[in-house]
Amino acid sequence: MDNTNIEELTKKAEAFIELLYAELDKSEEKTENRLISVREQINNLGSYHHTEEELVHGARMAWRHNSRCIGRLFWDKLEVIDARQAENEDQIAEALLQHVERANNGGRIRPVLTVFRSGEDESQRIRVWNHQLIRYAGYPSVDGSVRSGDPASDQFTRVCQQLGWQGTGGNYDVLPLVVGIGDGEPRLFPIPTDLIQEVHLSHPEIERFSELQLRWYSVPIISDMQLEIGGILYTAAPFNGWYMETEIGSRNLGDTGRYNLLPEVAELMGLDRSTNTTLWKDRALLELNRAVLHSFKQAGVSIVDHHTAADQFVRFQQQEEERGREVSSRWSWLIPPMSPSATPIWHDQSLKELDLSPQFLYQSPAYQGWLEALDGPLKSADSELISSCDSDSMETTTVSLPEMACPFHHKM
Repeated sequence: MDNTNIEELTKKAEAFIELLYAELDKSEEKTENRLISVREQINNLGSYHHTEEELVHGARMAWRHNSRCIGRLFWDKLEVIDARQAENEDQIAEALLQHVERANNGGRIRPVLTVFRSGEDESQRIRVWNHQLIRYAGYPSVDGSVRSGDPASDQFTRVCQQLGWQGTGGNYDVLPLVVGIGDGEPRLFPIPTDLIQEVHLSHPEIERFSELQLRWYSVPIISDMQLEIGGILYTAAPFNGWYMETEIGSRNLGDTGRYNLLPEVAELMGLDRSTNTTLWKDRALLELNRAVLHSFKQAGVSIVDHHTAADQFVRFQQQEEERGREVSSRWSWLIPPMSPSATPIWHDQSLKELDLSPQFLYQSPAYQGWLEALDGPLKSADSELISSCDSDSMETTTVSLPEMACPFHHKM
């Protein structure tokens, strides 16, 4: 590492230690002693090692700083699992499966983050190839056949198939875990069925709704982002919150680029789809979201409605103001995808996005180069995964990309 990079890392490390130790009410003596130790590590090794306390609180701060997340009221409740000791793919996969089990918690969803070793050594850099630990496969139309599954997973499903996995071709095939270390061959790990918690959808009033045979998994565990704490980048740090109902009903199931189910719901309801003026899309969307809320609650699985989530965000803003901290907020991502003007966030003109650290950063799909060798440049089917970070240089870049989802309350 050259002098410029050492100076930059030292600045980031010092800023983090000073902020963290102030939040934790550490004495000036302890703060200065830690700063001396960190500077020595950076000068001698070109990097430094976070203590477990720094790792835990740093990860929680990253959630608190995330401008696209509406659910930050509970940032300090994030459970952080230190898995930096995991050496090989088997140990990494075991930790990922433990994360799934711990997060599900029998339906009482826990916000959990598992962090693996940092990625300074490119040859030992850990990547989880999945976008989410639990996600459904996507099968594009071939020779005029009807497509099935989740279109957002089409590219990664191809990856899994190339590695030897075969699904049923249905709408709800859960993809396996794929783990890679450095330039080594990726390893595939099927997820035991007893760890996959799904909710089958029904409606509190529309008895025939269950005929649609819809379902969704209980918890979104984002696994392809990197966690930056004090200049150190953790390239594998999967984490989860819990679902807001519109993420499933409005986006995952309702979007035309995803399962596109509004026409089927409207047909079931007997709505007139001959013209937009009947507002059939709005009516179908409402009932689809009602079905999600009803079904999750009936199954005893944690979920929040978008009105409650918006009220919780306002409480988070108030708490941060009382503590003298600014809140980084992107308005276009905090408003829910259904009835946004009925929430207090819609009318808040004070929201602004800040450059805060620690933070979560996007990175290019781990399989990008691997799949391009087979198919050429990635197509737009997985455009939500393309990152604003170069995974080789680890440098953040600014590029024109589709918006990406809130890590803890996933919109896609």
